[in-house]
Amino acid sequence: MSPLLLGVLGYVLAQVVIGILASRKITSEDDYLLAGRTLGPGLATFSLFATWFGAETCINSAGQVYADGLSGGAAEPFAYGVCVLFMGLVFATRLWRKGITTIADLFRQRYSPGVEKIVIFVSVLGSILWAAAQIRAFGQILDHLSDWGVRTAMCAATVAVLAYTVTGGLRADVVTDLIQGIVIILGLGLLVWVAAEHVGGLCAAWAAVPAERLNPFGGTLPVLERIETWLVPIFGSVMAQELISRVLACRSPDVARRAAVSGGGLYLLVGLMPVGLGLLGLQLLPGLDDPEEFLPELARQHLAPVLHVIFIGALVSAILSTVDSTLLAGAGVLAHNLVIPAIRGLTDRGKVLANRIGVMVCGAAALLLALSSDSIHSLIEASSAIGGGGIFVLFVAAQFGGMGGRLTAYATLGAAALTWAVMHWGFSSGWPYTASLVVATIVFLGVAGFEKQRTRPARA
Repeated sequence: MSPLLLGVLGYVLAQVVIGILASRKITSEDDYLLAGRTLGPGLATFSLFATWFGAETCINSAGQVYADGLSGGAAEPFAYGVCVLFMGLVFATRLWRKGITTIADLFRQRYSPGVEKIVIFVSVLGSILWAAAQIRAFGQILDHLSDWGVRTAMCAATVAVLAYTVTGGLRADVVTDLIQGIVIILGLGLLVWVAAEHVGGLCAAWAAVPAERLNPFGGTLPVLERIETWLVPIFGSVMAQELISRVLACRSPDVARRAAVSGGGLYLLVGLMPVGLGLLGLQLLPGLDDPEEFLPELARQHLAPVLHVIFIGALVSAILSTVDSTLLAGAGVLAHNLVIPAIRGLTDRGKVLANRIGVMVCGAAALLLALSSDSIHSLIEASSAIGGGGIFVLFVAAQFGGMGGRLTAYATLGAAALTWAVMHWGFSSGWPYTASLVVATIVFLGVAGFEKQRTRPARA
């Protein structure tokens, strides 16, 4: 076994130990899912940053920019970074004051238990898809360091992540997020410095990048498909339970708002590192067949062994900080909104156990998806677009104004889902989410107006 692989396994073992230590303070479901709602601005900021900064931000964004220039980074890191800022500036304070535990709670309170069930399905499936992407990336790294094979490596990665997510819940996540966030920044910073020195310094490297590769809105995609590239990460992900749980775990609405804004800013700042490396890619590693191999191969060729260990630790940190959060988010919605209400008289201990079992179920499902997929990018795209624009429209309406009830919610969700399916599968359109968002808005306004008219008292 190579020293590098031993270092990675030792790093993962340290996360497991933290999870076990954190589990001693877990006495209720709120402790397990929301860290007792006690997070201060520092831990919350780093937790939001590290949770969002996953495999796609490092491996996929660098690869996409390597292939397509700055326009390849539209989704990662730019649109996903804007998503976190959007949460902080618009929704964080309102969500915190709702006193909810999951996003599904919001839809039950505002619309109906039936609408809640639909959101449970969409939210859990989205979290599992996102976790599958991280597991696949972790498996690729372990396979790169060993002779295990990708499938065996992905199985090992799943067991490792489950070992500390199941035990520690969000209390363990936020502590490991702080450690992992620092390692991410250190590892990427080292690679940027070494790569820039290899091509004669940052100024010389930047001057050598062709102008057409510096246009974030460039590329050959039609206008509507470019809009789709931005809308899916921003509107499709702002409702992710992984993001919402960090906001709800803060100790006050002001901390929630400031942490989301700071976390989004930090995400964009650190996300510029893999983007910069991708822009320099044609100078550093010309002719790669698979863009997703760019970042790992760049580190292997240009970093000294000790620095390579630090960089691999950064990649592993980015993956671990995301996959544990996605599994916990999916399990939280599944257990809190579906399992626990169905079993009357559960004690606090029983509720925590239900959530821990949910983590294991979601982990097994994510592994199966990771084994059956051949692309990190496709899994990430699916996790953000699933559910169409209907849930986003209802999410906004639930916090601003009193329009729309149960009928409006069902009509909006149905119209959005049908539009997305027809555009995606029927017409093979490149902008099904945008279409579903437009249709959902129109249907919501129309049916909400009808509901309001129907319930208006008749004049004497």
